[in-house]
Amino acid sequence: MAEEYQLERWIWTEDDFENMGWHDCRIYAIAFSPDTFEVLLDIDYIFQWIHPEPEEKSFKFWVSPATLVFQNVYNVEFDVLTTTGLEIDHIRREQPRAPRNAAYIEHEIEWLWTLDCQQGDIRLWSVGYQQYIRATPRLDEAQKLGLSARGGYSFAKGPANAV
Repeated sequence: MAEEYQLERWIWTEDDFENMGWHDCRIYAIAFSPDTFEVLLDIDYIFQWIHPEPEEKSFKFWVSPATLVFQNVYNVEFDVLTTTGLEIDHIRREQPRAPRNAAYIEHEIEWLWTLDCQQGDIRLWSVGYQQYIRATPRLDEAQKLGLSARGGYSFAKGPANAV
């Protein structure tokens, strides 16, 4: 097994959607940026699940803290019942159409995005997303890094050591 995960790139977009998956990704915080029409999620992104070796009993995971930013957002709906946590099962995009403000933005398509979480759904209309990886993936026995290992809450749009 590799000792270091080879990160393809630090920023992922809706163009990468078919190659991405958010199953079991923990959401630590959600922020709204009304000035930029963005919804930001502070998540632990699981790049890879490692099957256990014959002598092992559990999976291992390559995980990084990341900021998932949906752009040109409107009509955000939450149908969630939770105590203190959210975990994504998967993300869907449906109903592609021309954005209402297509004349003013650089996108020709928007989608209804649904974040199917273990605790309910989050739905929003958006032209897409950028997902910023904030640290090199780390191999862990858990699907989440935890607050102290990931440096607390953050909505940074890039690695911690970026200038």
